[in-house]
Amino acid sequence: MQSSDTIHLLRECDAGVKMGTASIGEVLPYVKSPGLRGALENCRCGHEKLKDDIQALLCRFNDDGKAPNLVAKGMSWVKTNAKLAVDESDETIAELMTDGCNMGVKSLNRYLNQYAAAEEQAKALAQRLIGLEEQLVADIRGFL
Repeated sequence: MQSSDTIHLLRECDAGVKMGTASIGEVLPYVKSPGLRGALENCRCGHEKLKDDIQALLCRFNDDGKAPNLVAKGMSWVKTNAKLAVDESDETIAELMTDGCNMGVKSLNRYLNQYAAAEEQAKALAQRLIGLEEQLVADIRGFL
């Protein structure tokens, strides 16, 4: 059970990191403020480092990870592009990213509860991802 929960949790973390990185990449071309750009780039860098750690642990289990849910990714893309078509402000970007981070934190906490038998190393990676998401929300709060 432990290895099964570990793999499932790592897959969800992998999908979350990929979703976060893609979302940041979508909004960066619209960012005007150097402060917001710096916060987003810092978070993206943290996601990329975490992705490597997740992949290394998945490799130990001979697993390739998981792509983000196509429906969720598509809905995120539509929402982002629709909102930015109306208002390309840093405030809109901060709102979109805050909503995405909050959804990610909620999902990751649910997965931590669901896969409670996962190895501590996998749980620690999930907690790191939660921390990155929460830190970005705090860092961009001033742009809302």
